[in-house]
Amino acid sequence: MVAKDLSVSLCGLPLKNPVVPASGTFGFGLELADTMDLNVLGGISLKGTTREARFGNPTPRIAECTAGMINSVGLQNPGIEALVTDKAPALRRIYDGVIIANISGYSVEEYAFNCARADACPAIDLLEVNVSCPNVHGGGMAFGTDPQSAAAVTQAVRAVTRKPVFIKLSPNVTDIVSIARACEDAGADGITLINTLLGMRIDIRKRKPIIANKMGGFSGPAVFPLALRMVYQVAHACAIPVMGCGGVARAEDVIEMMMAGATAVQVGAENLRNPLACPEIVQALPALMDQLGINSLQEIIGIVQ
Repeated sequence: MVAKDLSVSLCGLPLKNPVVPASGTFGFGLELADTMDLNVLGGISLKGTTREARFGNPTPRIAECTAGMINSVGLQNPGIEALVTDKAPALRRIYDGVIIANISGYSVEEYAFNCARADACPAIDLLEVNVSCPNVHGGGMAFGTDPQSAAAVTQAVRAVTRKPVFIKLSPNVTDIVSIARACEDAGADGITLINTLLGMRIDIRKRKPIIANKMGGFSGPAVFPLALRMVYQVAHACAIPVMGCGGVARAEDVIEMMMAGATAVQVGAENLRNPLACPEIVQALPALMDQLGINSLQEIIGIVQ
């Protein structure tokens, strides 16, 4: 088999391969350091971070579904100062790939504050601004479902950072392209999509919702076709790169996402089912590329018109 080129470039940042564990499914990377060689990963998107530490939503906050799961964790995290002074620097000491800070907030001002702090942290390479989490009451979903609000967050963040800014969008909208274009026009360097869909399960014996918060984010293989469709639409409507996410579980899914237009591909819920999912996907890619006659992954980005 001829050596395959798995490398991609994301806003000038070189990734040895396009596989990135998605935020919220891989902790801060440190938790898996004794389980795998983190340096086989192209990048790592860290746990979503708010200004203040959050305990998250009440339990139970996980419900299994056919071909997926619902979570309502509620952005449990130690806060932005812990990210920039402890978590990210500790990961950088053992990991040489792209470190992505996933930033959330309840106001435009909080987003800007958090991103300014992340921008000042040498260990962080790229900012992923989450305007789409459906689990937290306080504005996260609203910012991502309205073009003007998404643009306002993007503009505020762009003003306080020199690092690449990706806006992570919600699929819980009727027109994903208009929101992505609004973010692009406001200065976003890239788009990550999709985040979870809003879902629900009911315990028919107890006659009440399984999740304490009633509803939560639905993810897993069942959402892959919808995620792929949105990646295709946005990648072909915008000039900025896309990181695809949603239901990715196999090397074949990575290839599909890239053919649809994704430059990098995040793996989310599958990490919770199989913590070794990402290195296994990276390992499987060269043989799959050989079967498909692909020598370099860069040549297939957006190849499907």
